[in-house]
Amino acid sequence: MDPLHNPALLRGVTQPRTRREAFRIAGLSAAALALAACGVQGQKAAPPKADAVKDFWSKQTKHGKVVFANWPEYMPGDKAPLEAFAKATGISYEYKEVVNENAEFFGKVDPVLRAGQSLGYDIVVMTNGVQLQHMFELGYATALDHSQLPNFAAHAGAKYKERSYDPGNTYTLPYMSGITGIAYNTKYVKDDITSIEALFDPKYKGRVGMMADAQEIANFGMFALGIDPEKSTEADWRKAGEKLKAQRDNGIVRKYYDQSYIDAVSKGDVWLTMAWSGDVFQRQLAGEPVRFVVPQEGGTIWTDNMLIPKGAANPLDALILMDYLYQPAVAAELDEYVQFVSPVPAVQDLLKEKAATAEGKDKKDLEALVASPLVFPTEADYAKLRSYTTLTTAQEQIFNPIFQSITQA
Repeated sequence: MDPLHNPALLRGVTQPRTRREAFRIAGLSAAALALAACGVQGQKAAPPKADAVKDFWSKQTKHGKVVFANWPEYMPGDKAPLEAFAKATGISYEYKEVVNENAEFFGKVDPVLRAGQSLGYDIVVMTNGVQLQHMFELGYATALDHSQLPNFAAHAGAKYKERSYDPGNTYTLPYMSGITGIAYNTKYVKDDITSIEALFDPKYKGRVGMMADAQEIANFGMFALGIDPEKSTEADWRKAGEKLKAQRDNGIVRKYYDQSYIDAVSKGDVWLTMAWSGDVFQRQLAGEPVRFVVPQEGGTIWTDNMLIPKGAANPLDALILMDYLYQPAVAAELDEYVQFVSPVPAVQDLLKEKAATAEGKDKKDLEALVASPLVFPTEADYAKLRSYTTLTTAQEQIFNPIFQSITQA
């Protein structure tokens, strides 16, 4: 086993996160293809009306129980935040690590929700992207009552109240975020990489890694052309596809990677690559010569979101827990473990205070965590970050083949 992923060798802020090892966003799985075939587009639910949302929540009562469905390794092993929640509110919890991949998870819950049945979960965590949009379109997500979310209102960062995929946080609250940028091995790359054009530079021919995921690679093709993916059109996708195809045909790309890119850049199989921030931070803690940068043209911010599925047995209890996690002290405890980007800005100062009184390796690791722009992006980084293109089912049938034809050729 890779020592970086051996829980027996790591603890506290160095606890590994495997959440991205199975992550796929866009249409590469059988579940996504099946979804497209079943004609989701024609079954869109009407947007929630304010009166209906108010009426729904006026009828909800606290039941004293909540069932939370999340990704593996996304909560401290001792469940300390949930234990504290139960003690503070009297609401017991069940915590289930059942979300391993967005398309796979949606493929399982779709027939249940389509039949009008309950999933047995009160909160589920899904990443922004195709499947989350389908949850909205099909009416599978419960519109939230923001009058009962005071902690979110008070402590969520402004960037997390402006999600293009869920305007106004109608259905979701961010749980954690991460960044897709460029990682490079400083043993082989002596230049100070700042531009996405480095991934297209012939001087690195055969030493560049790109991601196999359609939406990930599409974003970088669009960034390279000065296109904002959140505002992109079919014409933009085709232009980006042509640029990425030329990159491939010119032999610049060594391979289109899944999670294995991080080993490739650490070993020097590739010298620079598209990368996820959390993976690089773990390697930096281990002392490997890997640097991460958000290119000046732009990088991608992805967000894992909490939502209450339709038919949840305990929606008010779920809402209370979702809001509870936005208390800065709770959010700090959570982020110390998961080491991704917290939606609560106050977390950084709280962890700074903890680092000041820590000792030895704990102090060193906390200081590294607090200082890392991979966990706490600067305002300059945030200004360059964009989300994925929001796609209807019909648009998926155009978008996916453009980019899959590059990575699968």
